[in-house]
Amino acid sequence: MKKILFIIMSVCALFTACKIDEPDKDLKRIVFDPGDLKFISNSLNPKKETMSALYGNQEALQSLATENNQPKANSEFKLVTWKYHENPQYIGGTITGELLSVETIHSDKNGTISYQLKDQVRTENNPSNKEERIKYFMSYKPVVRP
Repeated sequence: MKKILFIIMSVCALFTACKIDEPDKDLKRIVFDPGDLKFISNSLNPKKETMSALYGNQEALQSLATENNQPKANSEFKLVTWKYHENPQYIGGTITGELLSVETIHSDKNGTISYQLKDQVRTENNPSNKEERIKYFMSYKPVVRP
């Protein structure tokens, strides 16, 4: 009788332990292709639950290395922002989810700076806080790789 009870309890424990709970199965991950741009740095905003990655060309990287706070000529930056969520495969980890926005700063050969914001709702070429956003881009420090 004890053996039968042990087998029944073992089978019940096995079936309850194998329950698959996928609360994030409706979330869609978007992978951003930066093209020829290289990864420069990233940031995390826990209050908004967003993460951002800054990409740029060689001129953009050199712009961040100086204390000028202005992009060099022919530099291009892209700041990509995602909503993040918990990684269902690893406890305590986060992964990118919904793509929120792509901000682009481009400086032509004459040093004229253009700013563009693309998000889910709108695309703006000249938002009201353009100068503020350029300062924010220039505040990033490049990741140092050994």
